[in-house]
Amino acid sequence: MIQQMIELTCPGCGARVYTGQKECDWCHKPVVISAFNNVYSMPVSEVNKYASTYRKALEEHPNHDELNKSAAMCYLKLRLYDKALSAFEAAIEDDFNDSETYFYAAVCLLRGKKAFLAQRDDINRAINYINAACVIEPQGIYYYFLAYIKYDFFERKYLNTTPDYRECLRVAGEMGTSVYDANMLFDILGVAKPSVFGS
Repeated sequence: MIQQMIELTCPGCGARVYTGQKECDWCHKPVVISAFNNVYSMPVSEVNKYASTYRKALEEHPNHDELNKSAAMCYLKLRLYDKALSAFEAAIEDDFNDSETYFYAAVCLLRGKKAFLAQRDDINRAINYINAACVIEPQGIYYYFLAYIKYDFFERKYLNTTPDYRECLRVAGEMGTSVYDANMLFDILGVAKPSVFGS
């Protein structure tokens, strides 16, 4: 899908930029947030500036998937899970082929709490989103997250599920999930990694 280029004010320096640019010509900061790594190490004050810029642009262009995804990444970093979920779901409606959008929508459904505490409907939606991400572009971290849900919600409650968390962990390991990605996932989730997942 070809997106319309939208003019924005760079959150970093205030220069005029467009959504088609990877980074600002003046301050070299990203114009759109295409991956969570772009905001992961940003200070909260800067993430707030980005979120504000995207929110204003979305008032005029509510169906722009890049802006929705960018806003969602900012909201997720700020732990505003419901806002992030709405923005990720809007991005999904406009671009069905972005596996990361489904993955992060699933993350938002846990709302910064352990999977054990989530409602079953939210768990089912999260699993559906992760499965969609795996169909589009199988990645180890997606299976790792699925393993966490299968462990913390199903295994700890003695509920049957197929595949179980061990199988999902095996697949994640075979796909080469890095320790960095695993640690970042639990940081984003806002919960401690279960001891059965190793260090």
